[in-house]
Amino acid sequence: MRFDLDKIDTAVAYKLMAATVVPRPIGWVTTLDREGRINAAPYSFFNVMGTEPPVVALGILGDAQRGFKDSARNILDTGEFVVNLVPEALAPQMNVTAVDAPPGVDELELAGLTPALSAHVKPPRIAESPVSFECVNHSTVVTGPHQALVVGRVLAIHIADAFVKDAARGHVDTPGLNLVGRGFGATYIRSQDTFEMPRPTWATFKRSS
Repeated sequence: MRFDLDKIDTAVAYKLMAATVVPRPIGWVTTLDREGRINAAPYSFFNVMGTEPPVVALGILGDAQRGFKDSARNILDTGEFVVNLVPEALAPQMNVTAVDAPPGVDELELAGLTPALSAHVKPPRIAESPVSFECVNHSTVVTGPHQALVVGRVLAIHIADAFVKDAARGHVDTPGLNLVGRGFGATYIRSQDTFEMPRPTWATFKRSS
C-alpha cells in the first residue's frame, strides 16, 4: 500500500514513520533556558551524522498549543545542549522526563537525577548516564510549523571509565553500556540481541567470481 504523506493526517504520517524506522537511538537532551533553568527531555529522532566535524542531529517536533518545545527553544536561544544516552537501568527515569511539564520545571529533579558540570557548555550532563555529548548548535533548519532539525557539533564526549576498554584507540565496551532504543508506540528495544556480519570488500567479490 502506498501512503502519499501530503494527503493524510500528520498524526498518521508520524505513526507510519515511527513504526517502521526502528530501532531509533534515544537522545536524552539537557538544556538551559535564558534564566538558567534546567530542562531535560528524550528524543528518538536522533543520530550521529558525521565525524569531520563530529555532528549529531535532533529532530524536534512541535506542540500544537505551545509551539517549539522547551528543548528547541532553549537550543535556539542559547546555542548549547548536551545529549545523554539511555541505559536500560535509567529507562524509568528517562520516561519521567518525557512528561508534558510546563516550562520552568526541572525534569532532572522530578526524576531524581543528578546534574553534572559540563566542560565546554553551560547545560549540565546527567551524572547517571554512561555517555554524554557536549554540543553547540552547528545549524538549525526549521522544517515546519514549530518543527526543527538541529545539527549539533560535538565538542566533548564523556564515557564512564568502566566502559572504556582502550582510550587511545577509542575502544568502548558497547554491550556493557546496555543502551535502549525506541520502537513503536510505547515499545522500547534492548541492544543486547545482536549478530555479526563483516562488511564485504570488492577484492572478496573478485576472488569468488
